[in-house]
Amino acid sequence: MRNAKLAALPVAYAGRQAAGVGKRVLGRSSSEINRDIQLRTAQHIFEVLGELKGCAAKLGQLLAIYGLALPREVAEPYTVALSQLQDSAPAMLPSMVHAAMAESLGADWRWHFQEFDDRRAAAASIGQVHRAVWHDGRRVAVKIMYPGARAAIEGDLAQLRRISLLATVFLSGADVKGVTEAISDGLRAELDYAAEAEHQRAFAAAYADDPEFYIPNVVAQHGDVLITEWLDGTPLTRVVANGSRDERNRLGMLMLRFVLSGWARDGLLYADPHPGNFQVLADGRLGIVDFGACCPWPPEGFDELALDYCTAISTGGPKDLESAARRHGFVESSRDFDIDALFKTVMSASEPFRRSSYRLTTPWLRTQVLRTTKLQLTNVTRQLTMPAYFTPFARSALTLIGTLSQLETEGPYRDEIVRWLPELAAVIETQPRKSGGPVDLADVRERRESVRRIG
Repeated sequence: MRNAKLAALPVAYAGRQAAGVGKRVLGRSSSEINRDIQLRTAQHIFEVLGELKGCAAKLGQLLAIYGLALPREVAEPYTVALSQLQDSAPAMLPSMVHAAMAESLGADWRWHFQEFDDRRAAAASIGQVHRAVWHDGRRVAVKIMYPGARAAIEGDLAQLRRISLLATVFLSGADVKGVTEAISDGLRAELDYAAEAEHQRAFAAAYADDPEFYIPNVVAQHGDVLITEWLDGTPLTRVVANGSRDERNRLGMLMLRFVLSGWARDGLLYADPHPGNFQVLADGRLGIVDFGACCPWPPEGFDELALDYCTAISTGGPKDLESAARRHGFVESSRDFDIDALFKTVMSASEPFRRSSYRLTTPWLRTQVLRTTKLQLTNVTRQLTMPAYFTPFARSALTLIGTLSQLETEGPYRDEIVRWLPELAAVIETQPRKSGGPVDLADVRERRESVRRIG
C-alpha cells in the first residue's frame, strides 16, 4: 500500500498536466494553470509523505529545508505544504495509543502517571508525543513509536536500496552501496529508544546547568516508549517565520555551537539539527529534543581530514585539495577528475568559513545546491564519492547549513568552528604547513581534551 501511494504521485501529476491542456483550450492562462498544478501536486506529495511517516516523513523534513534551493516561484507551493506536514500527519487513535503503552509498560501502565493526555501533542517520523504528569508530579513528554514502524522502515530501506542503483548513472565514481548501507544503519538506529535514552542522558549530563542550552532529562524508557521531562518553549520554526534579525543570528550561532560542542564535550554527534528539534526557552536558552540520530564522533581519521581540507582551502591550492581528496577517500586513487573545478566548488561552499563574519542566505544555498546537482557530464561532483563513515556528519552538516540558511544567520562561523576544533587554529593563524606533512595527533587530542574540560 505504501509503495502504491508513492507510485501514484507521478501518475497524479501527469493527470493534472493533461487536465491543464484542456483548461488552456478554455482560455485560462498558462501561468495560472501551472501554479494550480504546483499547488495541487505539492499538497498531494506532502499529504502522502505525512501519512506514510517513517523514511518518507524524514524525506519531507529534508525537503522542507532544501526546498529553499528552488526558485521562489517554484518553491512557494511546496514550502506552504511542507509547513503543514508535521501537524497534518494522521494521529493514532486512543485505543492504539493505549495498546502501545500496555505493550511496553505493562497492562497497569497508567499507574506510572498522575495524568495522561490521549491527544497527540506532537508528531514525529516514527512516533508521536503525548503530554503527561509522572507519578512524582513532573510534567513529562511520552514518545510512543508507531505500531508497525519497524516493518515500514525496513520496507522503505529495501526500496531505497533498489532505487539507489540509479544513482550510479549520475554519480559514476561514488560508493553508492556503502553510503546507502550507512544511511540505512542510521535510520535503523533511530528505532532503538534504549540507545536514544542513553544519548539523551549523556547530553543532559554534559550540558547540565549550561547557560545557553537545556536538555530535558530522561525519566524512563521501556520498549518502544521513551519518557522525558516536558520542554516548554517557542518552536524554532516560529523564529524562522517571524523572528527578528538579532534573534535569528543569536539562535543560528547557538545551533552551530551545540552541534560542534557536542562531540567536544561528550564525544557524540547530533546528526538531526532541523528546526523541529529546537525550542527557545523563556530565559533565552536553546532547548533540544530528539536524540535518536546520534553517534560516537569523531571517528579515526577525521582529525587528519579536517586539517588537510582546512589547509587546502585556507593556505593551499588545487594540488593540496587533490591530495586531501585522494588521501581521505573522496575520489578513487586511480581516477582522473577536474581538480580545478572541484577547488572552485569547495572554495565557494567554504566562503562562510574563510571570512571573519558571514551571512548565510537562501540565494547562497541555492547556488551551492545547483552547482553540485547539475546534470552535466562535466560536473565534477559526478566524479567523486564519499566514505561511508562520513554519512552521519554529512547529514548533520547539510541539515544544519539548510537551517542556518532558513534563519539567514550572520555571524563569525570561522571563530566558532576554531573554538571547538582548536587544532585548526594553527592552520589559519600561522604560515601554511608543508602539504602532506604529518599531523601531530597527540597535539590534536590534547587540544580537544582541553576544550572538553573547559566545556
